[in-house]
Amino acid sequence: MCQIEILTKQTTNTYEWVNKLIHSIPYNQWENTPAIIESNISWQMGHLLVSFYYHSIMVIVGNQKDVLQSIPLKEYSSLYTDASPASSLAKVNPEVLHKHVLFIQQKSLQILESLSDMDLQKNLEPTPYPHPIAKNKLEAIEWNIHHTMYHCGQIGIIRRVIDKRFDFGLKG
Repeated sequence: MCQIEILTKQTTNTYEWVNKLIHSIPYNQWENTPAIIESNISWQMGHLLVSFYYHSIMVIVGNQKDVLQSIPLKEYSSLYTDASPASSLAKVNPEVLHKHVLFIQQKSLQILESLSDMDLQKNLEPTPYPHPIAKNKLEAIEWNIHHTMYHCGQIGIIRRVIDKRFDFGLKG
């Protein structure tokens, strides 16, 4: 198995973990913001959407016209990057946000599948702001995987506080 196949498989698995967890949380609970956590599912998912676009699409192949025409990325970026979860409440319909996340995940995977192992060592596509972690495409894709699982953990904690623990199908 080549390196890009491994990264694509890891990214797919990471997205599946997020999706399995998210599908267990009704949309009417997405803006429930436990005081102890000060975050909510809508903010987490919006943040991941912006993150998926930046780390696995924009710096890998540049802006994508179909995404920019389909999803209000500037609005999402202002709501889910630097803004607090409290300031984004009731701004975006959770069901619409969820559909947009799934669209970005698919686009991300299509792009990953189109890359070669040699592409991974290439410099990132230029953006108005430097990547906080990565110097090349491999590092950006790896960061997307790590960052996604970090937020999957946060989503799991929020779910546990607002409802109950999600066992991911594990025994015990």
